[in-house]
Amino acid sequence: MSKDQEYSLFEDVCSFVDDAAQHMDLEKSLVNHIKQCNSVYSFSFPIDNEDGTKEVLKGYRVQHSHHKLPVKGGIRYSDEVNEEEVKGLAALMTYKCALVEIPYGGAKGGVKINPRNYNEKQLEKITRRYTTELIKKNFIGPALDVPAPDYGTGAREMGWIVDTYMTFHPDSINAKGCVTGKPLPLHGIPGRTEATGRGVYIGLREAVSVEDDMNALGLTVGLGGKEVIVQGLGNVGYYAALFLQEAGAKIIGVAEYNGGIFDPNGLDIKELKAYQKENGSFKGYKNTQFIDDSREMLTYKCDILVPAALENQITNENADKIQAKIIGEGANGPTTQEAEKILIEKGILVIPDMYLNAGGVTVSYFEWLKNLSRVSFGKLQKRYDMKKYEILMESIEKATDSQFTEEQKKLIIRGATEEDLVYSGLEDTMVNAYHSMNDMRKKKGIKSMRTAGFIVAIERIAISYRNLGIFP
Repeated sequence: MSKDQEYSLFEDVCSFVDDAAQHMDLEKSLVNHIKQCNSVYSFSFPIDNEDGTKEVLKGYRVQHSHHKLPVKGGIRYSDEVNEEEVKGLAALMTYKCALVEIPYGGAKGGVKINPRNYNEKQLEKITRRYTTELIKKNFIGPALDVPAPDYGTGAREMGWIVDTYMTFHPDSINAKGCVTGKPLPLHGIPGRTEATGRGVYIGLREAVSVEDDMNALGLTVGLGGKEVIVQGLGNVGYYAALFLQEAGAKIIGVAEYNGGIFDPNGLDIKELKAYQKENGSFKGYKNTQFIDDSREMLTYKCDILVPAALENQITNENADKIQAKIIGEGANGPTTQEAEKILIEKGILVIPDMYLNAGGVTVSYFEWLKNLSRVSFGKLQKRYDMKKYEILMESIEKATDSQFTEEQKKLIIRGATEEDLVYSGLEDTMVNAYHSMNDMRKKKGIKSMRTAGFIVAIERIAISYRNLGIFP
């Protein structure tokens, strides 16, 4: 891509599909159909500012694939939001859901604003008006299109969305399922906040558990002692770094939009995050090196690099300088197609976003199921399981003429909480998806994990379209 060409995430995603299709026996018309966006909604809406002036904002919602309904995808608030970006992110959601076997089509939405420039009252106005525009065009609903948080949004905004939707649909018994990532009092689900970051951790843990892959990279098996640099200490980057650190990895650097921090001896992620919240940046953090141009940190030597901020961060301009041995894409689309080819030639293992950040949509799926069933996971069987374990322990004590300690009893008898079940489901999903993708890579004899992931996803999407009778 020449410098004067505008980057298109959507075109990049389509190129990844074309690469995968070369290893598959599919009709060209089916591949072309899979690539295209089903519905693109671009609109403008005014808001009243507190000083009496009006401002016109640009909003988007893209539904990429209807091979399964509802479609699913986050809403982001960013100055960088544009139609090509939203189309690309929606397409990635389609392939991501297919890869991890979550029964959704892909979607994405956004408003072109910098949320830091607006107060809470203004953001509420923007969110409610954006939701109203989606309702008008049937671009939101528990059986149609289910948004979630993304860059610049969170549980607060999802609460405003569900309240607005319920106002327009007071007779809908499943109305709370119109959006996920909601606050717990509004029927959200435990574990959703940290879900994407936890998924990044699980995916990297699985990657470094495969001995022949680690041998090829010159690394030992396991996370213990691995040096990690994380770009972005937002929701995804923070929890990914925290869980990696707890598993024995050493976080030596964190890059943010307003500067990075580096310490070869390792950083305390909880302490660093608290400092950032209090001071607004990492500048002045004790006994560390502050990096003004934090993007330079992408090229620092480390075992694992986790870009967990925005797309288009690793390009053909800096890919040849990357020294990490594993890149774990926590963000959506952080590596361009041209850059990935350079990385693979350098022998770097790139674990793609379409897999690695699927923790969010996986737990969102659990939340949606909870909303439709209107009962918490584990509520029906928890006490039954506890009683069963208690009887079992008493039988063991009688048979062995010994006693469990009170601490042992608490640990064994406790039934699974909703959070336990969510974490269990997330782990199972991420583990199975990683090995299906890695096995496909080895079966096809290809180097790119991303291409393997797309092959797995496209195969599943193609089966859906054939079952719908759209293609023979």
